[in-house]
Amino acid sequence: MDTLPNDRKFLRLALEQAQKSYAEGGVPVGAVLVKDGTVIATGHNRRVQAGDPVAHGEMDCIRQAGRQRNYKGCALYTTLSPCMMCTGTILQFGVMRVVVGEALNFPGNIDLLRQRGVEVLLLNDEDCVRLMRKFIAERPELWLEDIADD
Repeated sequence: MDTLPNDRKFLRLALEQAQKSYAEGGVPVGAVLVKDGTVIATGHNRRVQAGDPVAHGEMDCIRQAGRQRNYKGCALYTTLSPCMMCTGTILQFGVMRVVVGEALNFPGNIDLLRQRGVEVLLLNDEDCVRLMRKFIAERPELWLEDIADD
């Protein structure tokens, strides 16, 4: 899939959300939901801040969007490849395009999304990679908790 003109701009907004979470002491994952070229919601990982184990960046973004009649025409921009929970939510609501900032620090479930017909663009953006790498080095225990790993 080719990069669209605004893909990098919307990913920058998601990165701003990730940086916000990092500044709050949380996991630096941010997301932006765009419908027909307009941002309808932003969100970031709030697991630590809210004490909520399912408050991943993508989940928070979709919550912030509130009820939608449908998600046709929506694209989700996320700084990190979606975990299984976020992948399931993307599939459940029929988001058909996902732009991923990076999958080097966490491979996520890009293949499953593609197998289910979702267009996935992986940018491997160096700023997204760098922020997550920094966080994992600083807070490995929190990172392992976020991905439910030992």
